[in-house]
Amino acid sequence: MNTAPAPEPAGDASLVLAARKGDRAAFGGLYTRYARMVHGILLARVPASDVDDLVQEVFLRAMPRLSDLRDIERFGPWLAAITRNRANDYYRQTRSVAEVTESLPEDENKLPASSTAPDAEAAAILACVRSLPETYRETLILRLVEGMTGPEIAARTGLTPGSVRVNLHRGMQQLREKLSQASLGGSALPEHSPGKNAAALEKNALRRRNEP
Repeated sequence: MNTAPAPEPAGDASLVLAARKGDRAAFGGLYTRYARMVHGILLARVPASDVDDLVQEVFLRAMPRLSDLRDIERFGPWLAAITRNRANDYYRQTRSVAEVTESLPEDENKLPASSTAPDAEAAAILACVRSLPETYRETLILRLVEGMTGPEIAARTGLTPGSVRVNLHRGMQQLREKLSQASLGGSALPEHSPGKNAAALEKNALRRRNEP
C-alpha cells in the first residue's frame, strides 16, 4: 500500500511557469484561484450585467501576456492591474464615465416585477457599496459578495493585511451609515464578515460562476 503523502497544491509560481509553456490545465488552475478576485474588482467598477463577459476577457488578455510578468510571485497584483485597466477600457469603448455614473443607480435598482423583497434589498445594498470610494468598495465587494477573507484579499491583490483591515473597517462604517440613511438595516451588518444582507448579495450574486 502506498503511504506517501498527497502532494501539496501547486503554488502560483509553479502554475505560472507551466502556463507560460502552454499548459492549459495550469492556466485553468490560475483561473480557479483568481476568478473571484477578478469578478469582484470588475463588479466594483462596471455594470453587473457585463461583469461575467469581462471576467473571461481579462483572462484571455492575461494568458498571452504571462511572459511579460517579471516576478511570477506577483501574479495576483499583476492580474488585478489588468482587471482594473479592462474596467477603464470598458468606459472608453462604450460611454463616458459621467454618463455611466448617472445611470448606475437606476440600472442597479431596476428589477423585474417578479423580484422578491430580498432581491430588491440586495440590489439596493450593492448600489450603496458601489457609491463608496473606490478603494473601500473594491475591498468590501471582495469580502461581502465574493466571500474572500481578509488575508485572502491581501494575498491575491498584493495589498498589505493592514491596508485590507483598514479598508474593510472604514468601508463598513461608511456602508452602515448609508444603509441606515436608506433604512436598509445597516446595523445588522457584521464588522468584517458576511451577514444576512451580505448573504442576500451572495445569493443574488448578480453573477454566474464560470468554469475555465
